[in-house]
Amino acid sequence: MDAAVVFSNADAAALYDLLNPWDPEQCPSDAFYDELVMAAASVLDVGCGTGAMLHLARERGHPGRLVGLDPDRAALARARSRARHRTAIEWVEGTAAAASRWDAAFDLATMTSHAFQCLVTDAELRASLAAVHTALCNGGRFAFETRHPQARAWEDWNPSEASDIVDSAGRALRVWHETESVIGDLVTFTGTTAAADGTVLRVDRTSLRFLDVAMLDAFLVDAGFAVEARYGTWDGGPVTGTSREIITIARRR
Repeated sequence: MDAAVVFSNADAAALYDLLNPWDPEQCPSDAFYDELVMAAASVLDVGCGTGAMLHLARERGHPGRLVGLDPDRAALARARSRARHRTAIEWVEGTAAAASRWDAAFDLATMTSHAFQCLVTDAELRASLAAVHTALCNGGRFAFETRHPQARAWEDWNPSEASDIVDSAGRALRVWHETESVIGDLVTFTGTTAAADGTVLRVDRTSLRFLDVAMLDAFLVDAGFAVEARYGTWDGGPVTGTSREIITIARRR
């Protein structure tokens, strides 16, 4: 590919922030997590990405320990490059399973933005849940959400739902997702970033797992968690036959 049309990992991280701004004032899911984070003495954000949630918490006066964990170096570099705070935020490179490096260190662990669905195999799920369990103090809570499989969200992932945006470098871009396959509870799709003239700059392929409530709870129980709260909407509504989300707060037993 010509150097003029290369879209780097750093570019992708910056674009993610433009497409997914963290704003508890405008987004109910962000408000849900913001309330939990601000009430917790110490927080581990698993799959923290570019770190927007933890940075905002610090800006709003969170006084305790805040740690972000993510395997994406470019996203972590962007997290570290944000404005410095009087009380530092720790950024650690690693997968969810790397949370086992901490022992009873956090009151709250989070996985936002459907990051939990990136754990696609049984082995990944078990190792990741065991690690988060280890990192939490006794009675600590783990908050995360997954898309409810009954809503079949992947059916809306197609080029007709593309987003047009101008990035921080002034480039006009078009971004879309397209489902490749649905095999059991595993959905594989591509995310494409293109220039305004249609030149494809980047294609990323991702697989996500869509667990139903019963399967999700079986993994949680096996890892030593008890479900404390379960919601189907961000304002606290129950999971119903039309819910698009499975929002979970699990407590370490």
